[in-house]
Amino acid sequence: MGVSGSGKTSVGQALAQRLQCPFSDADSFHSEANRAKMAAGIALTDADRLPWLRALADAIRESVGADHVFACSALKADYRRILDPMGVCRLIYLRGSRDLLAQRLAGRQGHFFNSDLLQSQFDTLEEPEDATIVDISLPLPAIVESVIASLGA
Repeated sequence: MGVSGSGKTSVGQALAQRLQCPFSDADSFHSEANRAKMAAGIALTDADRLPWLRALADAIRESVGADHVFACSALKADYRRILDPMGVCRLIYLRGSRDLLAQRLAGRQGHFFNSDLLQSQFDTLEEPEDATIVDISLPLPAIVESVIASLGA
């Protein structure tokens, strides 16, 4: 989990490869309407997010019993409760400074997320108390190794 630009997809894909398990990106669960709003620089509301969260929660529930890496912003505690009501997921929080994230988003191409929304994500973010926290300023291999170690895998 983490705000846009934190590396959820890159870390998630690399982690899934190391664990030899499936990877799913929450971005693929967004409706076209949500994608259009974000591309236009309009922050999503909780009402916009609810169908997205429910669809992702269904996918998580279907994967219980097998390793599966999911990448999702999961910015609020309420969102995390919707995604994992049974408390079976291991949460990894990819944390970084606003400056680093802004720099990453400025260099991103081909993604629907409008970088002007970064501040709204930080405004929404409720840092988790029950997550493994990983510093995103580390190189990708070091991040993956840190996550692997936290999982005991």
